[in-house]
Parts: sequence; structure tokens; C-alpha cells
Amino acid sequence: MVEDCIFCRIVAGEIPADVVAETETAFAFRDVDPQAPVHVLVVPRTHVANAAELAEREPDTVAELVRVAHRVVADAGDDSYRLVFNTGADVGQSVFHAHLHVLAGRAQSWPPG
Repeated sequence: MVEDCIFCRIVAGEIPADVVAETETAFAFRDVDPQAPVHVLVVPRTHVANAAELAEREPDTVAELVRVAHRVVADAGDDSYRLVFNTGADVGQSVFHAHLHVLAGRAQSWPPG
């Protein structure tokens, strides 16, 4: 755990969150500023800065984040969803703990942003 990381503190239970799923390696909670009816963040329990670092250090955890994302959407009664990893401040990453955005529950255009 990195003490000044908000996601590490959420995973540790120090900061409350609306938890929707968890496994041994992944933790999913609702985004506090949702951009869709279903907007959940799925994070690894270990602290890594971004998706590339996670893939390098824990490739099995990347697959687990995707499995958890699918389960979250299925539990919400949907079957269409968007998964987004932002890597770097220039593309919107504001918390430097790898996290997968899960967006569902409305039509979404392409390209995003």
C-alpha cells in the first residue's frame, strides 16, 4: 500500500466506497463522478502506477480486472460496455494507481473524448 494513494486507501477500507465486487487480486467500486449509469472502477489490490506497469508485473491481474468488469456489467443486467485504461496525465489519468473504468447503461459514441 502507498499511503498517499486514494485507491490503496479505498482497497484497505480506510476510505469508504460503494464496493460492487472483489476478488483476491481485484477490487471494484462505483466512480464518485459517474459518466454513465454504470461507472465502476476496477483496481488491482497491489499498487502499480498504470496499465502498462500492471501488464508487465502482473499480467494475470489484468485478465482478472476484465473478468470482474464483465461480472459487474452482467450483474447490472447489461451486456454492452466500454472498458478504459487511462495511462498518463495527458489522457486523463488523475490517480496514478492502475484502474479500469467500466462504463455501461447508455449508448456511447466513438471516438471518445
